[in-house]
Amino acid sequence: MSITVREYGENDINGMISVWNEVVRDGVAFPQTEELDFESGKKFFAEQTCCAVAVDENGDVVDGDKIIAICAKDMKERGELDGDAAVVTVMSNMGFHKFCADNDIHCEITKVGDRYVLERMLEKGYAIGGEQSGHVIFLHHSTTGDGEVTAAQVLQTMKRTGKSLSELAKCMEVYPQVLKNVRVSNIGKVRFSSDEEIKKAIAKAEAELGEDGRVLVRVSGTEPLVRVMLEGKDEKLIEKLCDEIAEVVRERLI
Repeated sequence: MSITVREYGENDINGMISVWNEVVRDGVAFPQTEELDFESGKKFFAEQTCCAVAVDENGDVVDGDKIIAICAKDMKERGELDGDAAVVTVMSNMGFHKFCADNDIHCEITKVGDRYVLERMLEKGYAIGGEQSGHVIFLHHSTTGDGEVTAAQVLQTMKRTGKSLSELAKCMEVYPQVLKNVRVSNIGKVRFSSDEEIKKAIAKAEAELGEDGRVLVRVSGTEPLVRVMLEGKDEKLIEKLCDEIAEVVRERLI
């Protein structure tokens, strides 16, 4: 097995921007409030001391959920997974929850934001946690997400197991996910949590998905938006249900 560590290139920037903008839109992990486009992102990342993206030998990006799964599995096998648990946010893919169930790992869930992940890790003494967007905290090494630490942990796991990154990433199946951002009025944001028609639309979708999917609808922390996210095995079904909920939100909160 060979391992190559390289600097990111222009072909990586769009993927990096996508991860960055996702967290900025959540409004809880970065002080920045404006999203990046290609030109501003190119300039921004060039100014950083270290930018790392996990990409397997086939060119496929390995996101935060998979990195946490890979490292948690390795840590458990070596007796270093404190509490046999991993901390993730509500945005983590359903596939991560299934991975935890299959590997007898407790999945601790927090609100979106690495600060909430860290709080729970410190509160309960857990060793690993993070976000789908790529912030991963290894509490034995640091109290914050650190790209260099994360890269080192992934590389060590590859070396110990003798497996490629794509082989390790197979430990977790990613379920299809659909996300729609619905622009609402400022008053609508306030009314969201008490609107009965929205609650009915969410309950209908949850009943239709059953155990084969999940629904997450929440208000943005920084913008007049309601984010409608569905995951499930049937991509066409979750797209249909996501559209239905988004339309109700739009009608009720505009």
